[in-house]
Amino acid sequence: MAAPLILGIDLGTTNSLAAVMMPSGPVVVRDAAGDALVPSVIAFGSDGGVTVGAAARAQAVLNPLRTVYSVKRLMGRGIEELTEDLRHLAYPVAAGRGGTVCVTIDGHQMTPQELSAIILREVKARAEAALGQQITQAVITVPAYFDDSQRQATRDAGAIAGLDVRRIVNEPTAAALAYGLGRKVDATLAVYDLGGGTFDVSVLRVAGGVFQVLSTDGDTHLGGDDLDREIIDLVVAEVRGRAGAELTFPPATRQALRDLAEAAKIRLSSDPAARIEVDLGDGQRFQREIKREEFEARAARWVEHTIEHCRAALKAAGLTTEQIDEVVLVGGCTRIPLVRRRVEEFFGRRPYTALNPEEVVAMGAAVQAGILAGIQRDTLLLDVTPLSLGIETLGGATGKLILRNSTVPCQAAETFTTYVDGQTSVDIHVLQGERELARDCRSLGSFKLRGIPPMPAGMPRILVTFLIDANGILNVSARELRSGKEASVQIVPAHGLTRDEVVRMVKESYAHAVADLAAHRLIDLRNEATRILAAIDKALADLPDLLTAPQRAGLDAAVAELKAKMAGDDGDALYAAMRAANDAAAPLTQAQMDEVLKKTAVGKKLEEFGEGNAKC
Repeated sequence: MAAPLILGIDLGTTNSLAAVMMPSGPVVVRDAAGDALVPSVIAFGSDGGVTVGAAARAQAVLNPLRTVYSVKRLMGRGIEELTEDLRHLAYPVAAGRGGTVCVTIDGHQMTPQELSAIILREVKARAEAALGQQITQAVITVPAYFDDSQRQATRDAGAIAGLDVRRIVNEPTAAALAYGLGRKVDATLAVYDLGGGTFDVSVLRVAGGVFQVLSTDGDTHLGGDDLDREIIDLVVAEVRGRAGAELTFPPATRQALRDLAEAAKIRLSSDPAARIEVDLGDGQRFQREIKREEFEARAARWVEHTIEHCRAALKAAGLTTEQIDEVVLVGGCTRIPLVRRRVEEFFGRRPYTALNPEEVVAMGAAVQAGILAGIQRDTLLLDVTPLSLGIETLGGATGKLILRNSTVPCQAAETFTTYVDGQTSVDIHVLQGERELARDCRSLGSFKLRGIPPMPAGMPRILVTFLIDANGILNVSARELRSGKEASVQIVPAHGLTRDEVVRMVKESYAHAVADLAAHRLIDLRNEATRILAAIDKALADLPDLLTAPQRAGLDAAVAELKAKMAGDDGDALYAAMRAANDAAAPLTQAQMDEVLKKTAVGKKLEEFGEGNAKC
């Protein structure tokens, strides 16, 4: 029986394409003209027709309000996160349900998932025509720093397009799969992936057919679009300098500027200069020659951001640049001379460029598809999660269960309890981030575990389990071990992390590490002090006349001191007060134990407590 055909798809910001795994290796799918790339552009006609690809891009200036591009940058994001993007988009964008974003075409709102599905359908149709068979399954790549919401949005787009998405694979990891296929040597790789809308860098170790991701870093909002905007901003500033700052640009002009800027960027990768000419209307034209040095000066800050992420990825992997055997370039923007030069300077070696940077991710997706289909049996992929995951604990601390750069799929569990007598439900608040306090992390969602039998505080045993599947999708469950009551949820946030939030979470975790740990310790100590005070109150209620007057006075003083230290911020002083209160309550504790033993011994014979019956 033939193995099922699973398509490997690179769903890109600028271009999308597909590849398929054959017995001889991955093969990029091409149309009758030999073209592999499908421009990720959709044009909606006034007659209701839909065009995708090069034809849609060609008529964008004439149809600016109905031509949609750079959809990937909208995936899993909210309208409030797109302030900078909206300034450059010619088509209308509006807020959708739950703070998400929608594109409005003739009054009809479409989600980024629906738009991406249109692109995926076109890629699927071209592959079916080239391969001569129907395709129902796919592996789709995403930026490594896509969060749960963005990954789920990609899966949804595939489902809308009629595809069973078998696996979501990180783009730099896919590139490493394509690079390492057929190579028998062991190596440590850095995959530098600068595409149209996103940047990722991953450090991997390849050994014996196992591809293990050691670390990943990046920015889901940094790419070729930002370099295009540098050229656009240059032109706009000069035009307004001549015609007046109040000059506005209609959608058709904005679309023309975008096309011209992208073309100039591509031209400057091979030529020392590129010429831009813009029709401003009313017989006015703007002409300008842009030199490569001028473009590089404006692009330098973006390229330096990518180098900062490379530095962070190496630090997370515990490696130096000297320990990297090969640097693999991925994405069309790695053709830019400035990018190649800076990557070479940073890593101290010439990057590997034998594979087409625009096709290598699709080829890697096809390799993963081959693994799932049983064609490629000697390869194993071990990826990582980019940010830590945990829950909020009593007092506002973060209890981390899965740390950033943990290998996925992975599972972690930890047991928690209650701090209130008779508590019958528990709120589970799921967090993502690197800080020690819940208020400094991003909320992913919450759910309630109900039906817990009433028990004294500290008695319930609530096992919280985090499971990240091979696609990076998080599932959380909670189970009370004594009663068996259970609840679970698949965490899918309304929309994804902004680039600033991701960078802030990681950087602040280092900057505030000492203070955060101290705050976390203080919360834990206060929780334990609360438990001690509750136990003392209960013991005094059960045995009110046990203590002598001096013992009771000492206990009252220790309790008052403990309460005073709980209100302060000195963890060491609080810990000392807890020990003092425990010592003062020792007679009560011993008396309680004696009472339990007396009740247990009633009606028992002495020999029933012999050593022969002891059990451990």
